[in-house]
Amino acid sequence: MERLDRDEKLERAMRAGPVIPVLTIDDVAHAVPLARALVAGGLPAIEITLRTKPALAAIEAVAREVEGAIVGAGTVLNREQLRDAQRAGATFAVSPGATPALLEAADVADMGLLPGVATASEAMVAQEAGYRFLKFFPAEASGGIHFLKSIYGPLPELRFCPTGGIDAAKARDYLALPNVLCVGGSWVVPMASIKAGDFAMITHLARDACALRS
Repeated sequence: MERLDRDEKLERAMRAGPVIPVLTIDDVAHAVPLARALVAGGLPAIEITLRTKPALAAIEAVAREVEGAIVGAGTVLNREQLRDAQRAGATFAVSPGATPALLEAADVADMGLLPGVATASEAMVAQEAGYRFLKFFPAEASGGIHFLKSIYGPLPELRFCPTGGIDAAKARDYLALPNVLCVGGSWVVPMASIKAGDFAMITHLARDACALRS
């Protein structure tokens, strides 16, 4: 797939809503109702992390059954996980960092990769490799809003999805930055609501998150 096509997929996911919810699925039965609740609340792009055994099955179920969902795979660390996520139906992948092997694998994958960066040098390396959409991680621990403001001048072409330590109170300030398209966060999918089957609450939280971009 051409780089432009992959970039278009990534930009579509990043502009679909102000927040990309980060989901850690312990029970595949929760995946579809959870994704439907988020789509109903206006957050169609979701990241299902590959930290649990049901993760790939959850991605497959959401990709197959949830109309309007843009499902991505998170915590992708190597080419094997990238391949498995693509086969499961993910349309984009997110990594906490960016190794040469992972970037090489992403170059021939039929899906976009949002590689993680935490420094200016890492951002420059990713840009040299052809990436302009990046995950800033861990955002709060790596300088947060001040870092993104500082990097905008020398690297104005880059666009970020900051993730890590961001909640509803902090998200609005991130979203006001010109180089931020969206933020990643788990506050819209509280585990207590998932375990209780209270997906209406998750739709409510998703709608509140959509209001953060004013």
